[in-house]
Amino acid sequence: MEGTETRQRRLEGYGRPAEPGPPPSLSTAGLPETSEDGCLEVPESQGVVPKPVEAEPSAETAWIIGLQVTLPFMFAGLGLSWAGLLLNHFQHWPVFVEVKALMTLVPPLVGLKGNLEMTLASRLSTAANTGQIDDPQEKHRVISSNLAVVQVQATIVGLLAAMAALLLGALAREELDLTKITLLCASSVLSAFLAAFALGMLMVCIVVGARKLRVNPDNIATPIAASLGDLITLSILALVSSFFYRHRDTWYLSPLVCIGFMALIPLWILIAKQNPSIMDILKFGWFPIILAMVISSFGGLILSKTISKHQYKGMAIFTPVICGVGGNLVAIQTSRISTYLHMWSTPGVLPLQMKRFCPNPCSTFCTSEINSRSARVLLFLVVPGHLIFFYIIYLVEGQSLTNSKTFMGLYLLAGLIQVTILLYLAEVMVRLTWRQALDPDNHCIPYLTGLGDLLGTGLLALCFLIDWLLRSKGELGGISELVSVPP
Repeated sequence: MEGTETRQRRLEGYGRPAEPGPPPSLSTAGLPETSEDGCLEVPESQGVVPKPVEAEPSAETAWIIGLQVTLPFMFAGLGLSWAGLLLNHFQHWPVFVEVKALMTLVPPLVGLKGNLEMTLASRLSTAANTGQIDDPQEKHRVISSNLAVVQVQATIVGLLAAMAALLLGALAREELDLTKITLLCASSVLSAFLAAFALGMLMVCIVVGARKLRVNPDNIATPIAASLGDLITLSILALVSSFFYRHRDTWYLSPLVCIGFMALIPLWILIAKQNPSIMDILKFGWFPIILAMVISSFGGLILSKTISKHQYKGMAIFTPVICGVGGNLVAIQTSRISTYLHMWSTPGVLPLQMKRFCPNPCSTFCTSEINSRSARVLLFLVVPGHLIFFYIIYLVEGQSLTNSKTFMGLYLLAGLIQVTILLYLAEVMVRLTWRQALDPDNHCIPYLTGLGDLLGTGLLALCFLIDWLLRSKGELGGISELVSVPP
């Protein structure tokens, strides 16, 4: 196929067609060096010689992708299901009842896992696949600088997420006082910091372990980040906010926490400085995660306005699941396309088969090219995955959950629409950012996970509303029939 032929020409030298017979001799002096940002620097006079340890992407069949993705995806779904059950439980805690803006904070703060931890997992996966962490000294430098930059981002974006929740609450005319404002800010900053640290260490262990086992970390790192990210972030947020709520009379506690963690930022910047490419993220990588946080905040506003209404019963349970599944799958695809471009192209130059910025949707899902193949596998996981997660939630919640077949059909359709849109947008956005010589790992995943939160929450609310309207119409029709029957 076209993609395979292009890669074959790369192996045998630029501009020279493949010929039968023995391949040209390869010398170790011709091997390309890996740059700081994961790109392959190739002298003009040399062809691109692949590293002996790397497998050619075309060797990854749909079955291999499916086998490597399915188990982490199901594990992630279990985590998302439990996160939904926890959120359904937490919504009745006094702090969530009293501080309404805390519920608005849930999607952007949980989405911070997608904006930071999934981005971290994608960067580390790309570094692993391009050989940057094979050398022990280089591995220590890459890992420590990546963890440090995540702590800076988590602290600042955690504070901004709290401010966005407060702003949306004010626009919705929710009553707020100084105590609630400081409680929300301190809870958000501390929760984001602790979740980022825990999940960052987990991502390092997973990527390094996958590299040693010769498993593609692109396929497993982001699903596991999704599975534990929602659970850990929600649990930390609930516990931390309840702690500050119980000690709300100690007026200086919440401001002191915010100031203390902000004061640690120079230390993390000092650690991140050892890696120039990571410093570029600190200089230029704020817009994607801040805009993604704003997008997720609108999803949080939808959740906050619907969660207490009887026609949206179950909204708290299914929101983490539908948002998490969409963000999980699109992060896998984005990470895979980014790794493909880092390995087989250079920033600013798109491969021949990816020249079009807005590809035909059929080419995104229906060709034999490796990225199209993985998109099909991920799309096929949506319906069976959601059915399994729905059944698990139904077993735990029982009759308190809607068992309407109409709702289930609408829910599965919403999940398919959400993931289809996100996978197509991933293809478009990765091409655009790569053409601008930007790293898709840092610039695409935040936007896509933020859009996944907004699409998931909005479509889920629409499912509940349509199901309620249909049931209400059916009930009214039944009542009118009984009234019209003569005695």
